Amino acid sequence: MSVLVLALAVSAACCLGFGFVLQQAAAQRAPLGDFLSPRLLLDLMRVPTWLGGIALMVAGMVLGALALGRGEVSLVEPLLATNLLFALALSRRRTRQPLGRQGWTGLSLLAGGVTAFIVAGEPRGGTAVTNPLRHWLIIGVMVGLALLLTTYAKRSRLSAGPVLLALAAGLLYGVQDALTRVSGERFADGGFTELLTGWQPYGVLVLGVTGLVLVQSAFETAPLRMSLPALTAAQPLAGIACGVGFLGDRLHTDTGALAWEAAGLAAIVAGIVLLGLHPAMPRGTAPREQVPDLQPR
Repeated sequence: MSVLVLALAVSAACCLGFGFVLQQAAAQRAPLGDFLSPRLLLDLMRVPTWLGGIALMVAGMVLGALALGRGEVSLVEPLLATNLLFALALSRRRTRQPLGRQGWTGLSLLAGGVTAFIVAGEPRGGTAVTNPLRHWLIIGVMVGLALLLTTYAKRSRLSAGPVLLALAAGLLYGVQDALTRVSGERFADGGFTELLTGWQPYGVLVLGVTGLVLVQSAFETAPLRMSLPALTAAQPLAGIACGVGFLGDRLHTDTGALAWEAAGLAAIVAGIVLLGLHPAMPRGTAPREQVPDLQPR
């Protein structure tokens, strides 16, 4: 594994984790009438804390794109999942909660799971699948699942809704990462002409904006501990599926390697859940009436 890819991916995770905490701190004060509406983004654009969180997220996405351009999606995605560690670090600093047994266990599971998956699978590049049917089938499944989760989230807006929205956003972000990789390859092959004549960069934009609306709606209606773990768990799983499915990423497939890869992914998800439920994570939403500048006009 390249040290540069590792540094870029972990730096991206740091920016994303810090950015998510700042975004949720602002989004939790937004009017509920903006739920799942692009108007939510327009309201939040007036909040400096949210803009700072978005700036960090954009920086994380740029660093992630650079990592994806130099490493396989199946390698970079598990590293990006460590953004929850940085989110917890910032939340812990704000809440002054000790890490405790739960925190250390979650940290160990997440770090150990990432290590086990990468060491056992040894993600490496291969020949991308040229059959467009396979591309659209995998992307369609991911987007279809996200649409289904969003539909159910509308019906359970303040109960399971935030978790479902975060899962949907994670799936979209995983596909976005895969298309970012393809866009980078097109740019490397033919510059801006090759890049802009393909549909992938436009897909990246649409998925990014849609995912942002879903994430901010999840942040708006529930504490970070309900939404961020689901988002963090879904994104690498979707990204790895796309990487292996049509980008040509290869993993070891012998019985022992597959067992360790499955155990690593399971440990990643378990660690994410434990860290997401840690007492240091924000517990609830702020009273909206305390922030009159976000009330609808």
